[in-house]
Amino acid sequence: MIATPPSRSAHLEKVLIAGGGIGGLATALALARRGIASTVLERRLLFGEDGAGIQIGPNGTRILEMLGAASALKPRVTAPDALRILDAATARPLGTFPLGRWIAERHGAPYWVAHRRDLHNALLVAAEREPLIRLRMGFDVTVVEEMGDTVTAVSSAADEARGDALIAADGAWSILRRDAFAAGTPVYTGKCAVRVVLPIEEVPEALNRTEVHLWLGPDVHVVHYPVSAGHGVALVAVFDDRQVAADWSAPCDRAWVMARTTGFAPLLQDLLAKPEHWRRWSLMRLARRPRVAVGRTALLGDAAHPVLPFLAQGGVMALEDAVVVADALATDPGDPAHALAAYARRREARVRRVAQASRMNGVIFHLSGRMAAARNMVLARTPPERFMRRYDWLYGWTPPQSE
Repeated sequence: MIATPPSRSAHLEKVLIAGGGIGGLATALALARRGIASTVLERRLLFGEDGAGIQIGPNGTRILEMLGAASALKPRVTAPDALRILDAATARPLGTFPLGRWIAERHGAPYWVAHRRDLHNALLVAAEREPLIRLRMGFDVTVVEEMGDTVTAVSSAADEARGDALIAADGAWSILRRDAFAAGTPVYTGKCAVRVVLPIEEVPEALNRTEVHLWLGPDVHVVHYPVSAGHGVALVAVFDDRQVAADWSAPCDRAWVMARTTGFAPLLQDLLAKPEHWRRWSLMRLARRPRVAVGRTALLGDAAHPVLPFLAQGGVMALEDAVVVADALATDPGDPAHALAAYARRREARVRRVAQASRMNGVIFHLSGRMAAARNMVLARTPPERFMRRYDWLYGWTPPQSE
């Protein structure tokens, strides 16, 4: 529950952040750059080693540079030369579009692919070096109470933490969003994904390239790219499927995957047959958009706006949120509620556009028949650089100027 009597404080001393993932740590670092202390409340006792790949466009890498995390991450990333799109049934190339030097020069920041664990570790190293950031492990925020100038976070063990404001960065299945922000429960989109990170030695030689590969088929697509400084390959397959798995990391065996890929080209089948075990999750959306800010509390990242992964922007939206909310709180430190409301307004149109583009890609990727043939013709006939310029609105986003 949250009670929100209006109040103003002369100085913003400490912000509580519920969740120590990518969005939570990035927010702590962004606040520290503005001279604002924070306490990150993380439910886990230890950060895990599991994870998947992540694509970080220029709109994200420029933020990592600003937050002081890019230097630690850079040795572990790959800057792919291109996006290569292929037909899943025939392995026929449909188009190759520039990344690498072209996108870095166009937007003033690189396009990276990485293991999510490596990104998180880079943010964690930067946060641990920052005296304005405190990290409390084993603190699962279950209740938030606002009284006057103070926000109190309470854990399931009845531990308490107090601050001037609270940012809920507790993920797509956010408990705080459900209880306080008038959000509907997540509903299944009819698509599920399986993921794995393979050692590079297990990848067929023909696919061992410094590129993002995107394979398109009826009701399915597959993405893979190098991670961990080229020692591994992140592999994700997305299927139309009726079965819901209410877990980010449910086990899934090879037989389940192979039964859904019988019509694939031998080269792609060979790649997908390598992993013995996968992790599976269902792609969800919110039945209705939550209020992003309520009094001195606000949502951030997937807690605020879980976006489908078909534009590779979920994690980057959390990075963008982090610098915008920090800017808002630094600009109006005497009234955190007003600042958080301004943050919510500033992010609304941007996130809505990203979410719409992601949904549209999900439809386009899974076309069949004549519609797929028309899509393939457009990919083949569009000049590669013109195709990529369509995303200037996405990758050209820059943090607030005061940053």
